[in-house]
Amino acid sequence: MRALRLAAAAGLMLATGCSALTPYSTTPLAPKSAAVDLRTRVAICFNKLKTSPDQVQQQAQAECPNNSVPELIDTDYRLEFCPIAVPGRSTFVCVPQK
Repeated sequence: MRALRLAAAAGLMLATGCSALTPYSTTPLAPKSAAVDLRTRVAICFNKLKTSPDQVQQQAQAECPNNSVPELIDTDYRLEFCPIAVPGRSTFVCVPQK
């Protein structure tokens, strides 16, 4: 059964092509309930084997407002936010440039 699921996942990845591994924006990690943080948050789904940290950072920069830079605050691998082809989710806060 496990082999069948792995074969199906591999087939799906081949059918969708390389674009399935391209990093993209998703729902960011929420601030801790006790913390008040009004800065913009962005998150990027990525595949650790196919995407460099610089590529994830560049995608986050594209999502942050002008005159701000993304600062990494967390990376997780929870599949409810990112699919199995790109299971990593890096959350950034957009910090105003000085």
